[in-house]
Amino acid sequence: MGLVGGTGQERVATPAGRSVGVTLAELLEAVKFEHSVFALPFAYLGMVLAARGLPAPWQVVWITVAMVAARTLAMATNRLIDRELDARNPRTRSRALPAGRLSVRAVVALALGSAAVFFGAAALLNPLCLALSPLAAVIVVGYAYTKRFTWLSHFILGIADGIAPMGGWLAVTGSFAASPPAGPFLLALAVATWIAGFDLIYSCQDVEFDRREGLHAIPARFGIAAALRVSVWVHVLTAALLLALGLLMPLGWPFYAGWLAAVGLLVYEHRLVRPDDLSRVDVAFFNVNGYIAIIVFVATFVATMVAI
Repeated sequence: MGLVGGTGQERVATPAGRSVGVTLAELLEAVKFEHSVFALPFAYLGMVLAARGLPAPWQVVWITVAMVAARTLAMATNRLIDRELDARNPRTRSRALPAGRLSVRAVVALALGSAAVFFGAAALLNPLCLALSPLAAVIVVGYAYTKRFTWLSHFILGIADGIAPMGGWLAVTGSFAASPPAGPFLLALAVATWIAGFDLIYSCQDVEFDRREGLHAIPARFGIAAALRVSVWVHVLTAALLLALGLLMPLGWPFYAGWLAAVGLLVYEHRLVRPDDLSRVDVAFFNVNGYIAIIVFVATFVATMVAI
C-alpha cells in the first residue's frame, strides 16, 4: 500500500482531486480490524474439534493468518461495494470511505493484499485449503451484493461466516473425511444460523433506508417485529445445533456449561431489543455476540482437553 515515513501516512487524491491523509489506523478502523478477535473463535472451533485439542503450532499460526485475512478481505470489499449506499445512509455516511477520509485506491490495496495473504496461508496449510480458497473468497466477497436481490441475504452472510469453522476443520485434517462425518457440517450450520440471527437484529436499523433504496432484507420486507421473531427462532435452532454437536462428538461437561452460558446470553441479547426500541442494537451485536463467540470456543477447547 506504500505507507511511508514515521507517521505511516500516505497522501492520496480523492475523486474530487482533494488530497487526504491515509493512516494505517484509519484504514484498519474502516474494516473494524480489531473485531477479528471475535471472529477468530469461529475458525478455532473447527480447529480444536478436528484436532481434539490443539493442532501443531504452525497450523494454529496459518489458520489465524488465513482467518484474519479472509475477514479483512470481506470487510474491505463490502465497504467498496456499498460505498455509494453508505454515503446516502444517515447511519453509515460518516464512515471513512463515503466521508472521503479514505480513498478507493487505499481500500482496494487492502483488499488485494488481504486476498494474497489469504491464498498464501491456505497454500501453506494443505492442498485442499488452497483448492477451496478461491470459492471461499467468492462467497465472502459476493455476500455484499445479495441485499440487492434477495431478502435471504442474512442467511447468505451466515453461510459466509459458516465457512470459518469448516475451514478450521479442513486446515487440520486436509480432508472432508471426519469422525463423526456430520461434525463439521453441524458446526458450520450452527455458526451460520447464529450469524444470520443477529444480522436480522442489526439490519432492523436500516428498514426505512432499505425500503427507500429498494434493498432486500427481512425487516424491510416483513417489518421489524417479524424480523425479531424470526431471529429468535433462528437462534433457537443455533442452540439446538450446538447441543446436537456436543452430543455427537461427544463433548464433556465444560462444553455444556459453555452452551448454557451462550444460551443465556442469546436470551439476554433478544431482551435488549424491541420493535419500538433499537437503541441497544450495538450492544447486542458487538458486545454480547463477542462474548458468546469466546465462551463457546473456550468451553469447547476445555472439553476437548479434558477428554484427552
